[in-house]
Amino acid sequence: MIKRVTTLALSGLIAALTVGMQPAAAQLPNKANGEEVPSLAPLVDEIAPSVVNIYTEGTVSMEDHPLMQNPFFRRFFEDRNMPERQTQSLGSGVIVNADKGYILTNHHVVSKADQITAALQDGRELDAKVVGSDPETDIAVLQVDAEGLKEVSVGDSDELKPGDFVVAMGNPFGLDHTVTSGIVSGKGRSLGGRVSQTRIQDFIQTDASINPGNSGGPLINLRGELVGINTAILSRSGGNIGIGFAVPVNMAETVMKQLIEYGEVQRGMLGVRVQDLTNDIAQAMDIDDASGALIAQVAPDSAAAEAGLQEGDVVVAVNGERIDDASGLAKNIGLREIGETVTLKIVRNGQTMTVEADVGERPDSMASGGASGSGGNELLDGIKLANLDEGSELYGQVKGVMVAAVSSEAPAARYLQEGDVITSVNRQPVGSLEEFRAAASGSDKLLLHLRRGDSGLFVLIQ
Repeated sequence: MIKRVTTLALSGLIAALTVGMQPAAAQLPNKANGEEVPSLAPLVDEIAPSVVNIYTEGTVSMEDHPLMQNPFFRRFFEDRNMPERQTQSLGSGVIVNADKGYILTNHHVVSKADQITAALQDGRELDAKVVGSDPETDIAVLQVDAEGLKEVSVGDSDELKPGDFVVAMGNPFGLDHTVTSGIVSGKGRSLGGRVSQTRIQDFIQTDASINPGNSGGPLINLRGELVGINTAILSRSGGNIGIGFAVPVNMAETVMKQLIEYGEVQRGMLGVRVQDLTNDIAQAMDIDDASGALIAQVAPDSAAAEAGLQEGDVVVAVNGERIDDASGLAKNIGLREIGETVTLKIVRNGQTMTVEADVGERPDSMASGGASGSGGNELLDGIKLANLDEGSELYGQVKGVMVAAVSSEAPAARYLQEGDVITSVNRQPVGSLEEFRAAASGSDKLLLHLRRGDSGLFVLIQ
């Protein structure tokens, strides 16, 4: 279970480091058996004044309660007025600009707040306003009006390496200014849909204890520099099991600049839907290296369409920076400014080429809705296909054959759904059942490109 780290209860202990782990800046003159005792106390004392505890209050309709989404429970309340309830949550934040009172935290800490209070180490409680908030990176910027603030030094998260020591600070379970330590366990982590709304993911993974209430707090390196914003934990129980995630500060700073300037992130997009390139699909496409972002759909009139990108292209680099998967491309493009020209290295039909594209604005939503139909031919075992007709909402928008019916016992039932529109087979466009039959003839593996509602994807059927 992925759990956002923002509520109340009990917390962790400060982990001690061995003498070999201790940086010179954090040495103390205290001695035991004639030898100096290593400690993180000097570093913590330096950073603590810049860490804030965030208290929020908001009003949530009972219509939003998870139980109300269950028809069994909802029927007990249908004839009653559903009251609104007050909520209160705790999170953390870090001061990054003392002169202007800017505080970095998480979007999910403040997204439903009517009132926000930032509590400082010196006991002051300040009213805070939201300058801007971005759900796609889970970053928010707050502002307070006060003197005597202390800001944290900002480091370079790109320099972090697995094995580097880090310190997490925040307000876990309501325990003010708690400190934990550990190492960077990994970089470039993506949690997919397990973290709701957060589309652009490039998390730092750490085993420094992060618990509910740490959200928005700083992840600090042993030079006393901010390198990440604590965001989520991976847990079956809801408590810390040594797998926590933080937004890299380089990403947070990029987002913060736009939030301060525009109040929102004016995010650039190419106008493509992408998926990870699996080993099976790479083999089916005659690609040796199963890395890159596979373009499953190109939006009409988008920057990608104007640049000539096609479904089936695999993006392997942007401006010379390697792209390993779909989330890597989303992060790279999503943090660029609208109008910026990028050079894409792509693989198309086994050939490597470069394409220049101007990063565009987010296009309007692609056509939505499924398809319907009946009858059809069973060209796949347990799957009935039909020529695309007006029964599909995609009729007139794409060419292909539609999935009219799927048997639950069909081998391909795990991949195909009724209403899917198959637009290509083994990279050959198909616009009719006859063309599907010709493209599939003699092959024991079918690489299908589908349109499903407003999404496009590739599936490989044995």
